[in-house]
Amino acid sequence: METLGEALPKEMARVRDKLLPVYDAIPTGVFGATMMRADLDRAAKAMIEGDVVEMMRVYESLKGYTL
Repeated sequence: METLGEALPKEMARVRDKLLPVYDAIPTGVFGATMMRADLDRAAKAMIEGDVVEMMRVYESLKGYTL
């Protein structure tokens, strides 16, 4: 079982490395890519600040992104 501290960076990498390039490549993907980038920024900020509640929220949000 993973901790949030392990799972969140993995989820961030999945969205950043696998999904964003796909969304950036399609003309209608701009809105989705913008939302992903905002969540990635929120996740990074929450991790830096040690805000566990926000980390849990943004983790769930990131998990919702699919192709």
